[in-house]
Amino acid sequence: MAEMEKSVTQLVEEVEEWKKPSHATQYFAAFSASMSAMAVGAAIGYSSPASAALRYTNSSDENSDAFYLTKGELGWFSGSLSIGALTGCMLAGLCINNIGRKGTMLVSVVPLLIGWILIGLAQNLAMLICGRILCGVCTGISSLVVPTYTTECASKDIRGALGTGFQLFITVGILYAYLFGSVMESWRWLTAVCAVLGLVFLMLAVFLKESPHYLLSKGKEAQARQSMQYFRGKSYDIELEMAELKQSLEESLQVKVKMSDLTKPYILKPLIITMLLMVFQQMAGVNAVIYNIVIIFQDSGNTLSDDMCTIVVGVVQVLATASSTILIDRAGRKVLLSLSACFMSISIFCLGVFFYEKNKDETWAEDTLGWLPLTSLIVFITAFSIGYGPIPWIMMGELFYPNVKEAVGSMATTLNWTFVFIITFTFEPLQDAIYTYGAYWFFGSICAVNFIFCLLCVPETKGKTLQETTAHFGHPPS
Repeated sequence: MAEMEKSVTQLVEEVEEWKKPSHATQYFAAFSASMSAMAVGAAIGYSSPASAALRYTNSSDENSDAFYLTKGELGWFSGSLSIGALTGCMLAGLCINNIGRKGTMLVSVVPLLIGWILIGLAQNLAMLICGRILCGVCTGISSLVVPTYTTECASKDIRGALGTGFQLFITVGILYAYLFGSVMESWRWLTAVCAVLGLVFLMLAVFLKESPHYLLSKGKEAQARQSMQYFRGKSYDIELEMAELKQSLEESLQVKVKMSDLTKPYILKPLIITMLLMVFQQMAGVNAVIYNIVIIFQDSGNTLSDDMCTIVVGVVQVLATASSTILIDRAGRKVLLSLSACFMSISIFCLGVFFYEKNKDETWAEDTLGWLPLTSLIVFITAFSIGYGPIPWIMMGELFYPNVKEAVGSMATTLNWTFVFIITFTFEPLQDAIYTYGAYWFFGSICAVNFIFCLLCVPETKGKTLQETTAHFGHPPS
């Protein structure tokens, strides 16, 4: 009898296992696609050590083979990546529905590698900017296609975890650039090290399966089934999921959003909130910090080495981004956004205080407050990574109906990268106009306004259905 009960129990367990999708192929696909994010992160992080090496100072030897950039030229060098990203976002929208998700990812590697070659061989500012723009094109394409592909290939039970991979791998790529930037004297050789990530991504992407969502949308049902079966495992029954996918595609084709629909309260109100979240995300000055963090530590006169401080901040960013995957669903969106804005405001204000005191008495500030720049930036990056880094993108997907998300997503992404360019390009001129401490106090003031906005205007979407969320805005559709 005991043996029979044991056999029955074992049989039940095996049946239950058959009902669960396989995760191995999904993890491989998510990892391979997210290598694009790591390559993008390296392009973002590259700006900091490269800018420090290219920065013109009184000690720079103008007669050497190397060339140097003024403050204004450094702004173009850093900000030009976002110009390419804007172009990449528009190209991605066309490519993902015409050549597929996999095809778009493969194509995105071409401008990335050409961009790195131009930067590595650059003899003037024009070559540097062209290279950065091309790397930015890959950045813009990846920011749309990778999350799309990962979400469409993932099963419901791990979709949330895999969906955070893009942001996490970007921070890993930034840290990668910081680490190698600290041990390599030449910014030219650093381009080769960063370009390697693009080659690794290319080799992995070749073996990826196309998204079942894309294949089905093109009428290739047999191939869509093969793709779905590959991602879910040989023994998993895909019929229910395929039926749901078909229904979803049919509904999206039947209901097309018009520009006039954007004025409806249940769309307009969350649209305004989403756009403001994107603006506040960049107006906090996070990319100005990330693109120039080595220079910030150089100017602070920190007792620790500039490279060590940069690496510490990079490690903190990776750990904080990883922990946000747990905190977002436990603490809630509104709570984390509010705390994020509050601590970003306090920390960036403190950084401004240091530079204000340094402007009055450099020796006293460095001896007495030398710990403040590193501490402030650790708090700033941590607060951003657990709140304002991932949550605006998550809420964009939670506040709108499926037929609206594509239009809103395109608008929000374009606005976001526009402000990335504005902030990174104007960072140096802003410091010249209102001093370094004034620039940080400006960012801190924006974060303070942002904190009030989060408390008063941002709804909590944690644990709410789409109908409950739209009802919050007063006009759910019938």
